[in-house]
Amino acid sequence: MPDPSPWTVYKFGGTSLADADRLKHVATLIQQCNPPCATVVSAMGGTTDRLLALADTTQPHKARLEQAEAIRQAQHEYVHAVLSESAARDAANAVDRDVQTIRDVLQTGELLGTVSDTARDLIAGFGEVWSARLLHARLADAGVQSAFLNARDVLIVRHDTMGPTVDREATRTRWERWRAEHAEADVLIVTGYVASTPKGAPTTLGRNGSDFSAAIVASLLEASAVHIWTDVDGVMSADPRLVPDAQRLDAISYQEAMELAYFGAKVIHPRTLAPAFDREIPIHIRNTFSPEDPGTRIHLNGETERPVKGFATINDLALVNLEGSGMMGVPGIARRLFSALEDANVSVVVISQGSSEHSICFAVPQAQADAARAAAEDAFYAEIHQGHLHPVQVTDRCSVLAVVGDRMAGTPGIAATFFGALGQAGVNVRAMAQGSSERNITAVVDGDDATRALRAAHAGFYLSNHTLSVGIIGPGNVGGALLAQLDSQAERLREEQRIDIRVRGIANSSYMALDEQRLDLDGWQEALREQAHPSDLDVLADHVQTDYHPHAVLIDCTSSPAVAARYTRWLEQGIHVVTPNKKASTAPLSAYRALQQARRSASARYLYETTVGAGLPIIQTLNNLVETGDRVLRIEGILSGTLSYLFNAFDGERAFSDILREAKANGFTEPDPRDDLSGMDVARKVVILGREMGLDITLDDVAVESLVPNALTDGSVDAFMAGLPEHDEAMTNILREARAAGQVLRFVGAVDHTGEASVRLGRYDDEHAFARIHRTDNIVQFRTERYNENPLIVQGPGAGPDVTAAGVFADLLRIVDA
Repeated sequence: MPDPSPWTVYKFGGTSLADADRLKHVATLIQQCNPPCATVVSAMGGTTDRLLALADTTQPHKARLEQAEAIRQAQHEYVHAVLSESAARDAANAVDRDVQTIRDVLQTGELLGTVSDTARDLIAGFGEVWSARLLHARLADAGVQSAFLNARDVLIVRHDTMGPTVDREATRTRWERWRAEHAEADVLIVTGYVASTPKGAPTTLGRNGSDFSAAIVASLLEASAVHIWTDVDGVMSADPRLVPDAQRLDAISYQEAMELAYFGAKVIHPRTLAPAFDREIPIHIRNTFSPEDPGTRIHLNGETERPVKGFATINDLALVNLEGSGMMGVPGIARRLFSALEDANVSVVVISQGSSEHSICFAVPQAQADAARAAAEDAFYAEIHQGHLHPVQVTDRCSVLAVVGDRMAGTPGIAATFFGALGQAGVNVRAMAQGSSERNITAVVDGDDATRALRAAHAGFYLSNHTLSVGIIGPGNVGGALLAQLDSQAERLREEQRIDIRVRGIANSSYMALDEQRLDLDGWQEALREQAHPSDLDVLADHVQTDYHPHAVLIDCTSSPAVAARYTRWLEQGIHVVTPNKKASTAPLSAYRALQQARRSASARYLYETTVGAGLPIIQTLNNLVETGDRVLRIEGILSGTLSYLFNAFDGERAFSDILREAKANGFTEPDPRDDLSGMDVARKVVILGREMGLDITLDDVAVESLVPNALTDGSVDAFMAGLPEHDEAMTNILREARAAGQVLRFVGAVDHTGEASVRLGRYDDEHAFARIHRTDNIVQFRTERYNENPLIVQGPGAGPDVTAAGVFADLLRIVDA
């Protein structure tokens, strides 16, 4: 290989040249390119389509002339917006001459009753001529000397069944002659798309031909690199319109690029790669609007980190199947079949044949399905008529999904991951194929499943198995604290443990905020205000559960029975549920049993450690005892952080009502303190523990001693607080009696193996474990056959948003630890 020359080739597409401002921006990028630099340009956005419409003879001739005039005026506007007055005058005159040529061609077509392919190609190519000339003049205005090249003067192509083929010898001869005439030029502006036939007639390279033009120019210049400037950041791992988690590929090989391009990746055309590949010229796909971004590099070797690089689909296909015992061991079956398809001009996209030789199936464009069926039936008429082969079967509306990567070769488990991801997503594979190079695996799926299959396959290789799509319901005290904790730990979990927690939805009772990727947890309140979607938990659940995230999780931080009533349905849908809400676990037995059945039969998990003891491992400890064969005899404990605080602080020096008022002011109680003093919150926790022991227990089975005076059970909160001091003396007397006996007061819930359950204010000796607690501590005592004489005790802070949120966070992480 000769040493690479210093030439750099730029190519700008229609989106990069969509209007006058963008063309100016392109001129600036060219000025920043260190010469020598050649630039190949497409027509300005939309121009080629408008020019091709002029050749549509189904339109009235007058209408086409009016369209030509509109194109002329649009080009004049571009010229005057981009160039100085004198330069604009010359450029506008050139446009006028070209448009007159178009009118003449249209008039000839009107007389002949048709517009020839040559005339159509002549008209279509003016878009590139205008954009190249305008860019050339813009650079001249800026003091940059450049040479303008109409590629029709040098590029000679022939058209055959494989598309346009470059006549290399004729093109090289003309190129060298042109370069000799412009030997001093180190900035070239070249028209893309257009070319000439060997007889000198105008032609084109077809759609996306400007990329091909750039690669040809790079080959002629023996350039060091080709930079294709477009409106995307590079080659993506999948179509980002279909796969939100698609990632830019930093580097891919020529072979990988060809495979992806064949299977529908739109960034580059396979034919573009051939001239660059022949001379080992790297191609860079870059974003015109982010010129500082390096984009994707296409060269001999791609990235080495990932065995799988990209995923692509071809839609609107039909799967044709020929099968029967008459095929087995018979030579020439494939030749006859595919010769017949060739004769019928049917393009075959994918071929799959089992080693038994009992069947051959292949995918063709849906529009050619009938022709393929007819060709196959004609070719094997005798065999089908005699019953040696079955009638040809056609499955309509299929899609092909391909997974591509050089390092797939020799890497075990690629197919397992691919087909496992499709199976997990419920996608049926109708046919598959893999070449001996192992560079791609292709699956044929139903068209309706194509997007789901693409997302699932991409997630299988690009997302961590520990990726969680999360929706949070109730961003109040506990929910808000949880969001803050997730925000502070998310990056560390991603980097150190590959646990990717993506909060994609947040809902309160009125509004919700959603994001396709992840919400910014540092500004979730602002997102909730700005988006302000009406809160709809069905919409939230559908948003959180996707085809491409391994885990969908809904976290309910409310105390709403209406939200809790949805848990069973969510679990049946495969959505994990994490919650500190006690309503579902204390619901009537019929609803509770349905919840447990969904929990057992579904693939999703129901995690509710924080329904008892906030962040303390109380339910986990109980489950461990039961699952290891221990028999739980009795559980009792201080299960309310609020009541723990009240009776720790109630020492007789201050009235009970004063302590309660202070606790309410500090946020230690519910807005209505009667919710705490009634004992019903503790009773719910007792029911939860009883059910975890295996008891069919309900709230009605719990004997509850309420601390709310009968006279104050009704009425407003203010009335309750105002009337409570009248009952202080009774509470003080109870405390004095306990003190006199060397005891303390504790509000305790208990349940035993017989189903006897209670919630009451009890007295305990100073040496008892319940007497040795602090502030809002919860403490739970497990008496079992193993822990009988010396009960097992779990103790720690049992109230507060932060500790409860931490327990919810821990439950969330258990989903990926399972």
